[in-house]
Amino acid sequence: MRVSSISLRDFRNYAEADIVMDKGSVVLVGSNGQGKTNLVEAINFLATLGSHRSNNESAMIRTGCDAAIIRVHLTHEDRQILLEAQLNRDAPNKAQFNRGAAKLRDFPRYIATVLFAPEDLLLIRGDPGHRRKFLDELIVTRTPRLQSVLSDYERTLKQRNTLLKSARVSDVAAGNLSTLDIWDERLVSLGAEIMVERRRLVQDLSTPVSAAYQSIAGKSHQPRLVMKESLAAGSVSETVETESEASLDTEPQTSGIEETAASFLAALAGARSAEVDRGMTLFGPHRDDVEFSLNGLPAKGYASHGETWSYALSLRLGAARLLRSESVLGDPILILDDVFAELDTSRRERLANAVSDFEQVFITAAVREDVPADLLQQVFTVDHGTISRASHE
Repeated sequence: MRVSSISLRDFRNYAEADIVMDKGSVVLVGSNGQGKTNLVEAINFLATLGSHRSNNESAMIRTGCDAAIIRVHLTHEDRQILLEAQLNRDAPNKAQFNRGAAKLRDFPRYIATVLFAPEDLLLIRGDPGHRRKFLDELIVTRTPRLQSVLSDYERTLKQRNTLLKSARVSDVAAGNLSTLDIWDERLVSLGAEIMVERRRLVQDLSTPVSAAYQSIAGKSHQPRLVMKESLAAGSVSETVETESEASLDTEPQTSGIEETAASFLAALAGARSAEVDRGMTLFGPHRDDVEFSLNGLPAKGYASHGETWSYALSLRLGAARLLRSESVLGDPILILDDVFAELDTSRRERLANAVSDFEQVFITAAVREDVPADLLQQVFTVDHGTISRASHE
């Protein structure tokens, strides 16, 4: 899969932008603040339905405008796809698929991206929320219907927490929380599926991430991914660890979901008094984490700056290779946002080799010379929201 053209209207700092490109690498060069990242953000938005920089969609609409339009032509073998999204500041967003009315939430069925940006260092160094988002975006890319499962889980969790905050511990003893039982069943049904899919993903990611790390770092380090789940046998303070090697088989099994649901429900029942006292749900996928380790030590707190960059890059590149092996859409569109400036010459060359076989790679750079020559196939200059093709490539 590749992008054959992009058209933006009133998106970020672009009043208008129209560019056409071919397969291979597409390099966007310009100093900071000119709009390089804005362009790749637009492509990534159609695949993930979110921004990697902001949770506020209105931030993507140009200042003073009521709406922004993203229009992307995709080519996959002999198939042509046109995706159009209109982001509205004060109204529901609109979408079109091949000029016909569509739902924006369906776009991940037609476009897949994997984006690495400097913010991805937070996957290693940041709080668990960054790692959960990483996993959830990938499980949605693998199985788009899970977007609705995740959304429904978040809504159910919010409703359950609202009820917990209004309840009293005396209600637990008196058995006056029958309404909570209904929310428990819904939360468990959705949450068990999310947990099983995350375990499957961590298991499947282990090999490609390890291979990607060695190809980028050029060293025989051993990265390892380990799920850390909040479910524990009757204890609020403990955490159960589910190692990737011991996860479910490649295809999630009904028994796995049923067993997880039973454990989840039992944990909620055992913690009811504590949850009412604290006014929050203490178990579930919203409390889980995944530990990234390197040579037996947690990467968070132990990995050097260079190792952290290599690990974060490996997570994205490993994800891209996993999606490639599974998707009927072919290669995901790989996006490397401001990556090469942080790498030494040898790692730049190794990264270039690692991504050279992808159908299309978007690269942003402040300095053209930071990008290995083999990747300078199509070069565009970005200057204050204006994009032009470089005269010498």
